[in-house]
Amino acid sequence: MSVLGGKKILLGVTAGIAAYKTVSLVRSFIKKGAEVKVIMTPASKDFVTPLTLSTLSKNPVYSSFYNKEDENEVWNNHVDLGLWADVFVIAPATANTMSKMANGTCDTLLLATYLSAKCPVYFAPAMDLDMYKHPSTKRSLEKLASFGNQIIPPTSGELASGLVGEGRMAEPIDIVDFIEKDMLSLLPLNGKHILITAGPTHEAIDPVRFIGNHSSGKMGFSIAKLAADKGANVTLISGPTNQTIHHALVKTIRVVSAEEMYNAVHEFFDKVDIAILAAAVADYKPKKVAVQKIKKADTSLQIELTPTKDILASLGEKKDCQFLLGFALETNDEVENAKSKIVKKNLDAIVLNSLQDKGAGFAGNTNKITIIDDNFIITPFELKSKIEVARDIVNFIIEKTNA
Repeated sequence: MSVLGGKKILLGVTAGIAAYKTVSLVRSFIKKGAEVKVIMTPASKDFVTPLTLSTLSKNPVYSSFYNKEDENEVWNNHVDLGLWADVFVIAPATANTMSKMANGTCDTLLLATYLSAKCPVYFAPAMDLDMYKHPSTKRSLEKLASFGNQIIPPTSGELASGLVGEGRMAEPIDIVDFIEKDMLSLLPLNGKHILITAGPTHEAIDPVRFIGNHSSGKMGFSIAKLAADKGANVTLISGPTNQTIHHALVKTIRVVSAEEMYNAVHEFFDKVDIAILAAAVADYKPKKVAVQKIKKADTSLQIELTPTKDILASLGEKKDCQFLLGFALETNDEVENAKSKIVKKNLDAIVLNSLQDKGAGFAGNTNKITIIDDNFIITPFELKSKIEVARDIVNFIIEKTNA
């Protein structure tokens, strides 16, 4: 999923020949998972029809404060439109519109909405070469930049006049890419590589049976999504689980056993900045795995178990500058056991779950955690949904790693 996924994008279309490109631009935003609404200046309808943009966006297209031909028409509230948007994109932005934006002229619904918007504003200039180079246009660009607006630079190429030069509006795919990269650059985990483990491991007894636990993987997958939403590149190593994730910044690797998870984790650990080991790895595995299915008998069955490799401790031994976060599920002496694990496994922090807490633990949709750092500072949290718990964990990591 793109950083634009779930975002509300308001597209302002002004009267330039490049307005025809907004058809592709709307489609591109929607493919990224965004919701799109369109405001057009009245003159821009000469270049692209409201019906086309309405059909593609699946939302009404706005161009005036009200319909003069319908006395019962509801007023289009520019303030509500400005507050609705997470991102306001004006493309094409003509010299006329940029001048009005820079000087506070408010003679269209689009400009009134621009002056009301509280969200980031991007604009993509489109005009002829001489117009783009004119001192008044340069002054408008400087003013708009000083207001915090982001210019999506025009490209050089053949212009409507027949001249060749700078002033051609960026292509829709490049506009989307520019906005994605700019939004990512502002996220607190941008540029960070995070390794996350999730789910249980299954340790084979024979070809059809295994030793495992009730871990659903929901916690680890929730952390992975939120970390990616904050800009991190995430490698998610998951044991057997029905959980799925679709995000452009998340790479999922599926494993089954503790040995497979150990190998996968060590393959990536040296390349990451942060490791969050949320998986419920089996502590023991059968010493011998039967080649054929073990037949049921009247006598008791004994299976000799041997310890699995301690993934968390092995990372604590080799970590350099990585921030290492472990998980502990305890039933008694919870805090003391968690503190002991921080020391023994060389952790930067640990997330403590207690099965004594109602609503915590495996399989459910809620969890109750306490985070303890390597200075033994204890931060308790109330019972929350797992997505909210994941948000607390990610925010804790952001605070610790950006301090």
